[in-house]
Amino acid sequence: MTPRRFLAASLLMTLAIGRLEAQTSRDRFDHEEHRKLFPSCQSCHAGAAVEGQSLWPQSTGCATCHDGTIQKAVNWGPPPSRPTLLRFTHGEHARTVSARSTADSSLACVSCHAPEGARWMQVSRGELERCLSCHGITAAHLEAPDSACATCHRSLPEAPALSRERIAAFPTPPSHEAAGFETKGHGREARLPASDTHHAGVATSCATCHAREFCTQCHVNAPETPTIQALASDPRSLAIAAKLKSPAGHGTDRFQRRHGGQSRAASATCATCHTQESCVSCHRSNPAIAAALPRSSPSRGIGAVVHRQKPATHDNGFTEGHGLLASATPGSCSACHARSECLDCHRPNAGGANGYHQAGFLSRHPSAAYNRQSDCSECHNSASFCTTCHAQSGLSSSQGLLQGKYHDAGGTFLLSHGAAARRGLESCVTCHTERDCLVCHSAQTRRFNPHGPGFDAERLRKKNPQTCAACHGRAIPGG
Repeated sequence: MTPRRFLAASLLMTLAIGRLEAQTSRDRFDHEEHRKLFPSCQSCHAGAAVEGQSLWPQSTGCATCHDGTIQKAVNWGPPPSRPTLLRFTHGEHARTVSARSTADSSLACVSCHAPEGARWMQVSRGELERCLSCHGITAAHLEAPDSACATCHRSLPEAPALSRERIAAFPTPPSHEAAGFETKGHGREARLPASDTHHAGVATSCATCHAREFCTQCHVNAPETPTIQALASDPRSLAIAAKLKSPAGHGTDRFQRRHGGQSRAASATCATCHTQESCVSCHRSNPAIAAALPRSSPSRGIGAVVHRQKPATHDNGFTEGHGLLASATPGSCSACHARSECLDCHRPNAGGANGYHQAGFLSRHPSAAYNRQSDCSECHNSASFCTTCHAQSGLSSSQGLLQGKYHDAGGTFLLSHGAAARRGLESCVTCHTERDCLVCHSAQTRRFNPHGPGFDAERLRKKNPQTCAACHGRAIPGG
């Protein structure tokens, strides 16, 4: 587009917008311009004084003058109705004022719709502050006492035409932003005082903006809470989102260790946010306190979603020593762990479990067993697991201790087993105990000398004679 054509198009658009704005301004009724024609507001707004009649004049009434001959024709129509929580209607308000006022006193339209000192037909929208002042409410709108809300407002379920968008845009009262409102404050404000016998168990200020579904976003005990049940049901109340927040003290290790006692002392407090599913997220043993909590159901909120976390005591080195703790306080383990979790490691075939034994452990497991690096019996049954494996590998005797097929299915191992024992005694003790050796290597039996070359019997006898007594009994040589 050339610059000339662009300027021409811009000028046409500007003129069109100007005509549109002028048309809109002309079609919008100008009260001051008509101030000499109408001696009272009810000339057009009959519904302001008579309950049941429309507040807006008929467009045909404008055509009496604006017929295109006497005055220029206009296209005017009443504005669309806007859904609201207000229970206010002009006709009912006029009737109430008339009933409460003296014969020579009435509340005129200008009391609400004209600035103070304004001339006739200088009209403005009604101001909220005037309503509060007239009704004797000195507090700000959103800080007004609970008893004042029903004066002007209906409850949310009584305004079915309100959209979810309008509900979501409700202003938040200052009290809702105060510290402690979520934890304790809102509960106190929602409950009615014992002296109030005119309402259904819930504060009017709460029922104005909220319905039962709103509370169930956090309160899993909603069906058992009379204050919440006093609210009417309205799914639109979910347009105001509420999110359950964990109290500040719940995230500490101290709370994890002591919450059991606290829950037993005040189970009703826990039932506000927690269901039975909250407990079993961590407590696999399903503790008795969980039975006092409600079960999750569609009529309740989801409540607190608990994620299982490892206690601070379960650090990187906890695995090595957890057996002693489990033996001393098995109840502390069973609170969170089920037997099936133990069997992931503590089972007959634990060596085949990924990640339990390190790579190559099979070749050096005799040394680990001999040095008690781990207690093999925690997972393995030596009478079945060890014997079965050793028999399949040819490392056992099927024909007696001194018969053939002893080690490696060979018949000569007995002659060289001493050297093998000296090279790796720990491999022997995997299957043998001292008494197996004493069958032969004892002064009381076959008298085979178990001592190797360079054995200093005198030095060892003086150092610890009890060692010698294992084979020689009381007849220790040189003793």
